[in-house]
Formats: sequence, C-alpha cells, structure tokens
Amino acid sequence: MYPTIKEVAQKAGVSIATVSRVFNNSALVSQSTIKHVQNIARSLHYVPNASARSLSRRKSDTFGMILPDLFGEFFSEVIRGADQTAQKHSYNVLLSSSHNNPEEIEEALTAMRGRVDGIIIMSPQISADTLHNNLPKTLPVILLNCIVEDDSFDSIVIDNFNGAYQITEHIIQHGHNRIAVIRGAIDNYEADERLRGYRCAIAKSGCETSADLEFKGDFSEEAGYDIAHSILKTSPRPTAVFASNDSMAIGALKSFHDNDIVVPDDIALIGFDDIPISRYVKPSLTTVHVPINEMGILAVERLISAVEGKNINKKEQIVFPTQLSIRESCGCSKKISSVIPKEVMFTG
Repeated sequence: MYPTIKEVAQKAGVSIATVSRVFNNSALVSQSTIKHVQNIARSLHYVPNASARSLSRRKSDTFGMILPDLFGEFFSEVIRGADQTAQKHSYNVLLSSSHNNPEEIEEALTAMRGRVDGIIIMSPQISADTLHNNLPKTLPVILLNCIVEDDSFDSIVIDNFNGAYQITEHIIQHGHNRIAVIRGAIDNYEADERLRGYRCAIAKSGCETSADLEFKGDFSEEAGYDIAHSILKTSPRPTAVFASNDSMAIGALKSFHDNDIVVPDDIALIGFDDIPISRYVKPSLTTVHVPINEMGILAVERLISAVEGKNINKKEQIVFPTQLSIRESCGCSKKISSVIPKEVMFTG
C-alpha cells in the first residue's frame, strides 16, 4: 500500500495543504518546512500523484510527441533533440507512434488530451479537422514535416524540393544522364516534394526521363534492397540512383553489393536525410543533410514559448534549409566541404 499525502502531513505535523505546497514548489512555505516535509516523505517512500498535481496546477510539465514510427535513425534523432531540450527545461516527453493510421492518430490524441501541455505531431495523414475535433484550441501544437491547410498551428518543414533538386543536379554534374529514383511513401508530403525536386532537375538538364526510371518505395531499407534488384534488371541500366531517403539508399547499397555491383564505379548512389550511419557505410553515402536533431530541439522550444504565452503567439511555418553532404558514393574521390546552408526561413 502506497503512503498518502495525509500520512505525510500527519507524521510531519503539518496540514495537507502545506505538503501540497512543498511538492508544488510554492513560495509560501519556509525552507525549513520544505526540508522537514521532504525528509518525512522520503522516509515514507512517498511519491506525489502526478495526475493530481497536474490538475491542481493545470500544468503537467509533459509534452506529447506523435511520430509515424519509433524505429529508425531518423526518428531517434528527432526524439533525441526533443527529449534533451525538454529535460533541460524540466519537461518530460510522452511518445506515441501512429503508423500513419488515421484511427491510431485520433486514439493517440485522445490519450494525450489533458495529460500534456503541448503536442508535437509528425504524420502525413493528419488533417486540420482531426486536430480541431480532438484537441482543445488552447493546446499548443507543432507540426513536423506535414502540411495542414490551416494557419492555427505552428509547423516546421524541411526544404525537401531544393534538397532533392540540388542532389540530383550534383549527380548530373558527374556526367550521368540516366538516373533512377526510388520514391518515398505514397501520399507523403516529403516524398512528393523530393520527387518533384528530382523531376525538375532532370527536366532542366535535358536528361532522359521515363516512368521506367521511377520506382515506388516506402522509406524502408527493405524497399531499397528489393527495388535495387529491379533496377539492375532495367535495360539499359541506369548509371545512377537517387534514393529518397538514406534508409532506402543503404538497402540499395547492400543489394548492389550482393550482386557484385561496385558503387560508385558501376552505379552511383545518393540519398536524403544524412542519418548518422550514412557516413560510416562503405562507400560513405553522398546525401542531403537534414538538421534532424535540430528539428526536435526547435519543436520543443516553440512549445515552451507557446505554453508560456498561453498559446496566443503568432503561428508560423518554419522552413529548414538543406545542404549537401558530399562523400564517396556519388563518385567524388574524397569528401569535400558541404554546401553552406541558408538561414532558417520563417513564414507567417
């Protein structure tokens, strides 16, 4: 049986209200009383009821975070940035995965409602109606890499189009004219923007264009591995492959290796995201650097600002620029300096 706040008050010889003030960091209690009550609570192994404290303070010191998945380096980097920043400001992070399922998203939102001070959401399936129907208007929300046609929410997005355009342009400069692309997931904003960037760079350069050069993926290593097998069967075979994220690029790299195809001598390979492992594979992966960790950091910082400002702050779309991380898989003889990124852009 867990000790109650009443038992702590009785043993400490103070009122229940005084014990409550001690654990709510009230300035109305003297330091000597605080120390005395804390010692008594410790001796009884008393732990304050977090839910009750949240109700009394109308603040949980917790942020919710809903991601499409919790597996993979991309999501772990977002979580790491968010969690470290939250802890630095004495907040906790409550995680949930939606698996890009609308019903699971609504369930996660319902479960978090009333338990968190703000929510960070990354989901291509989210809609303004879902947010308005499941969350109070006073709750701060930060959207990551998803577009909602509503100016009621702050959002942070990556400049996916320009990143894909620049990396495709880079591989074209190596002399490649027949470049395949492994697309991202269907109905995904990031995937669509990266495909658009690839197509624009191809069209501008006059390179070969064909539906046979566009392969449907899903951002997973397995998709990259399987699609690479299909690419090798294409005739004439592409001389370069742009995978819409690093996970698929790494899967493709393994597939090429298993088929005795040497990267970049036989076929060049480029990715997108610059997850940590991309610099350690052999050959090291040329990719588009995305400030993944910084996205998590900024999302939490924006939530804290919104909480402190009672969520009446002006909502903005923040666009993170990308830069190229040039390594070996594209055919460059050695790693060269990355393109200097532009400053983060804010739009109202």
